[in-house]
Amino acid sequence: MSRFEVTTLVPAPPSVVFDASLSVDVHTSSMGHTAERAVAGVTSGLLALGDQVTWRARHFGLTWHLTSTISACTPPEYFVDEQVTGPFRRWHHTHTFEPAHDGAATLMTDVVDFAAPLPPLGTLAEILVLKRYLTRLILLRNAHIQDVTRLDR
Repeated sequence: MSRFEVTTLVPAPPSVVFDASLSVDVHTSSMGHTAERAVAGVTSGLLALGDQVTWRARHFGLTWHLTSTISACTPPEYFVDEQVTGPFRRWHHTHTFEPAHDGAATLMTDVVDFAAPLPPLGTLAEILVLKRYLTRLILLRNAHIQDVTRLDR
C-alpha cells in the first residue's frame, strides 16, 4: 500500500473550500484532460455523507470506472471518500480543511492511501508510476479549487 499527502493553501474560507471540494461539478471541471465524468449516483451538485458517485475517466489510454462513497463527513472540517468498486485494491482519501490567516484562507490537506491490484506487480506500479501520477492529479484539482474559490474573480 502507498500513501501520499498534499497540502494546499487556498485563499478562501474553509466553508467555501469544503463545498468546492465536495462539488461533483468542480471536480469534473478540474479533470477535463482525463474526460472524467460522473455517470451514476450523484452526478451533479454537492456530495454528502453516504452519497455515492461513479466516475468514468481515461488514464493511461484506457477508460476506467470508479465508484466512491463519502464515508465520513464533518462540515466544514473533514470528509473521506473511499472506493466501493474500481481499479484499486484500496482507495481512501481524507480531506481536511483548517482555517488560516484568521479564517480568510484554508489550509487544505489531502491524504491518500491506495493500493494497486495484482501484487507484487501492482506494488511495483505504485512505486514507479501511480504515486507520482496520482499526486499530480491532486495538485491539478487543488489548483482548480484555488481558482474557482478566489473571492476576487
